Amino acid sequence: MPILFLIIVGAAAGFIATRLMKQDASLVATIGIGIAGALIGGLILRFLLVITGIGAGLVGAILGAMLLIWFYQRFKG
Repeated sequence: MPILFLIIVGAAAGFIATRLMKQDASLVATIGIGIAGALIGGLILRFLLVITGIGAGLVGAILGAMLLIWFYQRFKG
C-alpha cells in the first residue's frame, strides 16, 4: 500500500477514531494518531486487503488508531 494512501486514510481514520474513543486531541495529534494507526492497522490487517479490498484498509486504519488511543489513555501519566 503506498505511503501517500496510508497518510490520507490515516488522517480520516484518526478523526473517526478520536471521535469514537471520545478523545480530545489537536488537529495535528489527530492526524498523527490516524497515520500511526493506519501503519499499525495496515501491517496487522494487510491480508484483509487481498480478501476484501480497500474497505478493509479503512477498517484496519480505524482499528489501529483506536488501539493506539487505548494504549495512550491507559499508560499516560
